[in-house]
Amino acid sequence: MLNYLLLLCAAACVHAQHAGFLTPPRSGPKKATCVFTSGDVRGVIHLSQDRVTSPVSVTGEISGLSTGLHGFHVHQYGDLSNGCTSAGGHYNPFGKQHGAPMDENRHVGDLGNIEALSDGVARIDIVDPQLRLCGPLSIMGRAIVVHALQDDLGRGGNEESKKTGNAGARVGCCVIGTAPVS
Repeated sequence: MLNYLLLLCAAACVHAQHAGFLTPPRSGPKKATCVFTSGDVRGVIHLSQDRVTSPVSVTGEISGLSTGLHGFHVHQYGDLSNGCTSAGGHYNPFGKQHGAPMDENRHVGDLGNIEALSDGVARIDIVDPQLRLCGPLSIMGRAIVVHALQDDLGRGGNEESKKTGNAGARVGCCVIGTAPVS
């Protein structure tokens, strides 16, 4: 009887996987959101990808920033248990140096700078060919971090520039989560 139940359970699991119940679809549009609620820094970022091989569109607004340019990156972990610090470094699955969004040699998470106007609001509209919302290099569950300073895009002439772009303190962060596809 026990063997029969185990066999029945295994068959149900296999059927569920093949029916798509346990695994997300690998094609078609994907959407995600990331909500900033760190202190004065607030906002919502929307991410979308039409197909597995398509670039990811990153749009939204972040308020509560000082006027000027701010480094904007996907970080390694979606852990905000110690504020933005626990998000780890820039998402860098290939072990490359820090760079600009259009550089071939860059971290996957290097999204460059966003600009906050005099009202403290940055409006974001980025299309990035290296980001993915599914598959082994997915950024789902990772953090987006906005920094206090301008990212020098790896051109600062020192070791820290090659790691972080000298973008300074982390002033806001959020975790990338799934969103309904409409």
